[in-house]
Order: sequence, then C-alpha cells, then structure tokens
Amino acid sequence: MARILIVEDEHRIASFVAKGLRAEGHTTITAEDGPTGLDHALSGDIDLVVLDIGLPGLDGFELLDQLRSQGSRVPVIVLTARDSVTDTVAALEGGADDYMPKPFRFAELNARIKLRLRAAAGGGDGGRPDALTAGAVRLDLRTRRATVAGKEIDLSAREFALAEMFLVNAGQVLSREQLLDHVWGLDFDPGSNVVDVYVGYLRRKLGPESITTVRGMGYRFEP
Repeated sequence: MARILIVEDEHRIASFVAKGLRAEGHTTITAEDGPTGLDHALSGDIDLVVLDIGLPGLDGFELLDQLRSQGSRVPVIVLTARDSVTDTVAALEGGADDYMPKPFRFAELNARIKLRLRAAAGGGDGGRPDALTAGAVRLDLRTRRATVAGKEIDLSAREFALAEMFLVNAGQVLSREQLLDHVWGLDFDPGSNVVDVYVGYLRRKLGPESITTVRGMGYRFEP
C-alpha cells in the first residue's frame, strides 16, 4: 500500500485522517508545520500528500510552490477550510491535484486518494495509453508533458487534467457539470465559473480555435 504524508496542524483532523488511512492499509506520516512537511514531501519516499493550507512556518501555497519548483510530481490533495473559488484556483494553479474543503467525509477523501494513487501508478485501468494525441496537441501521461505542434508548453496540474479530458473525448461536447465532476471531483455549484476560467487558460496555450463553446451545452475540443 501507499506511504501518505498528512501535513495538518490541527491534531484532531490529522489523527482522524491517519486512523482512517491506516485502516485502509496505508502507512501514514504526519507533520504539523510547513517546513517539516516539505522535508518529508521531498524525501522521495512519499506516494501522496494530504496538505492543509493554514500551516505555521510555511503555508500550504508556499509549500506546494516549493515542492513543484523542485521537480516533485507527488500527488497532492489540498485540504482546507478556505472554500472560495479564488483559493481553489490558486491551489490548483499551484500544482495541487485535487481540493477538498473542510468539513469533509473520510469516505470521499479516501475515494479521491485512491483515484490519485491509481493515476500516479500509471492509471491501473488496464488500457490507459502512455500518451494522447489529437491534431497538433500531444499529452504524455507518464511525464505529464504537453506539446503543441512539437513545441512543449507549460500546463498546471489542473490544466493538464482538463486537456486530458478534452483529448479523450475529442470532438464530443462536454458539459460544465461533466468537467467539474471528472476533472475537479468537487461539489462546486454548477454555476461556478472555474471551468470557464480554465478553458480560457487552455485556449491561450493550445490555440484559440482548439476549444469551441457550444452555447447552452458546454465545450468541444476540435482536433
């Protein structure tokens, strides 16, 4: 099973999460401040990080930024009481793989942890390709690199996940609700504009004609 780092300064929450994960067969390590959490996360011996934002010493945003800037691809699920779209986008743009607001149910957190661990292990679905290509866009699912017409582009973790969803369903219309469910996995209000914001990011990077808005229905990736 996995080695999971829990970076959380509220002892009650850290203990609750650790107990549940140990019952699932995982090994858990806890850190109550940012610097300690960063040291553990960079050790190379961690399979996934559950990360709080409001940490002493080094907050979760700074920890995440340093983790990604040093090349770590370890999956990170942000766990925080901050539930605004602004904080959500900031965390995901910073390289988080998922986001859960407090309070939360352990069953939901556990499901997301399983999903991220499977993805990090190469999918675990028996038929997941190593790369996706549609038109000029290519996504390498193992290295998490993206290219357009052979030129590498920089995608955040969330942008990459959204691009992957579009390429898997190239030519099909995807509703905002589908994208929220499959890419974010969060209980966002369907009226949230986070999907529109990220589609805008992708258009700037993949090309303005790459994603078509289908009025009243959603978006379609055009190979």
